[in-house]
Amino acid sequence: MWHPNRNPNRNQNRTPNRSLIRSRGRPLAREATHSPTRHPAAGMLAENEKGPTMRIVIKVGTSTLAHPTGRLNIQRIELLCKVMSDLKNAGHQIILVSSGAIAMGFGKLNLPERPKDVPTKQASAAVGQCELMYTYDKAFGEYNHTVAQILLTAEEVDQPDRFRNFHNTMVRLLELHALPIINENDTMATEEIKIGDNDTLAARVAVSMEADLLILLSDIDGLYTADPRTHPDAELISDIPALTDEIIALAGGAGSSLGTGGMATKLQAATLATAAGCDMVIANGVAPSILYDIADGKPVGSRFRAKKG
Repeated sequence: MWHPNRNPNRNQNRTPNRSLIRSRGRPLAREATHSPTRHPAAGMLAENEKGPTMRIVIKVGTSTLAHPTGRLNIQRIELLCKVMSDLKNAGHQIILVSSGAIAMGFGKLNLPERPKDVPTKQASAAVGQCELMYTYDKAFGEYNHTVAQILLTAEEVDQPDRFRNFHNTMVRLLELHALPIINENDTMATEEIKIGDNDTLAARVAVSMEADLLILLSDIDGLYTADPRTHPDAELISDIPALTDEIIALAGGAGSSLGTGGMATKLQAATLATAAGCDMVIANGVAPSILYDIADGKPVGSRFRAKKG
């Protein structure tokens, strides 16, 4: 797969913007009246009063966005957008990978359950994606942030030319201070060209955009020593310095009935992200304000440490 780091011309033909502070060729927060101190770690963008600002990819699962009925959880999504807007105001670059199109579509179409056949799934996605982006646009607009929709299939990720176009578009959106919202193009994706789950999609986006942190918000607090839904004595593993065989073996099956992922896909995402030098955190999205603590490096959920060197 083509990777931006392997393209020596990735920053050519780009008009520099002197009002932006840059690190590794990426756009940062607008320069303050004082000169921010650069963080020595690669990938850190600048400094705010709490420390270095980062490029953060946040993946929000269907179970976080929707009620079991498939209808939008309005209170939660409004709080999510408020917190992400505040993190963006603090200088962090935010990229959102959002599930939920199919779930919201079948809810709006008044279907009794998540569809199982491909045509109905794709029809639900077509309806649900409209509602999803309308909701995001309205919620982020309350805090004067502009959103951009990007729908991907595996073709955009796997084919070098198309992936390069995606990467260049993302870079320009961040330069323009937009907040990209990415989802798989479920209406068009077939078995042959679908990525499959948004945990994997989020990890691939984090790798391609050289993110500092990937956050997966789901309906579980993190990685446990056993499935906490069936093992009440299971313990949360808060810090994972390396993805050992023992850690990989802890992955179970699929998650909630609304989504497509589970712990196995999250550990696959961790493998991709940490290998590229990006920390990853799995946390429960029921209380979106935990994003503040995660960004500050506090022990929330399960943090997978990036490989060094």
